[in-house]
Amino acid sequence: MTNFIEPLVQQSTPSIIADKLRQAIGHGELKPGTQLGEADLARKLGVSRGPLREGMQRLTQEGLLVAIRNRGLFVVDMTPEDVRDMYLAREAVERAAARKILEGDDHAAAGDELLLVVDRMAAAITPAEVGEVDITFHERLVELARSPRLSRIHQTFITETRMCIHALEETYSASEVRVEEHRALATAIRAGDLQLTDELVMAHMDDAIERLTTR
Repeated sequence: MTNFIEPLVQQSTPSIIADKLRQAIGHGELKPGTQLGEADLARKLGVSRGPLREGMQRLTQEGLLVAIRNRGLFVVDMTPEDVRDMYLAREAVERAAARKILEGDDHAAAGDELLLVVDRMAAAITPAEVGEVDITFHERLVELARSPRLSRIHQTFITETRMCIHALEETYSASEVRVEEHRALATAIRAGDLQLTDELVMAHMDDAIERLTTR
């Protein structure tokens, strides 16, 4: 029997702080290389330093912040090698997510849902809008696998992806190519074609690396 009357699960203050900082990093409010000052951040967020330190420690463990001895905490700066490594990890997560979707009975519905996201991408106007819908597609792809661990791991990679896209929008702005890549991937998932889906995920990641590391 399901119990509906039970304690509500709420995010802890450090978790909320980590989410806020993660969003600020991903959307460029805290730019790569920025030093984080505890006093200033605590004041802006309206929190005490204890929970703030814990929230920042979580992002340090994720690799979004880096501690430099005798200097403090800084937002990580994504080098071309970092971009390649991040996409290698993202590829592993998204291939696993796609495989799990295709092993289930709902791959057609998942494909339909992803195709709706592709339609939003096609209707987007600015490179920033296209980039955000692009990210939404990949977030939803992993969510549809219904694997909390894959989603948790993917979250950090998506923040790093946002950092890259916001920093290099013009390099990554060929929206018509990106729309067709995503449409092909969603269509392969809808059709239940595991081999084609796997090949398309790998090709998509390779293409992203090329766009983001070629200056």
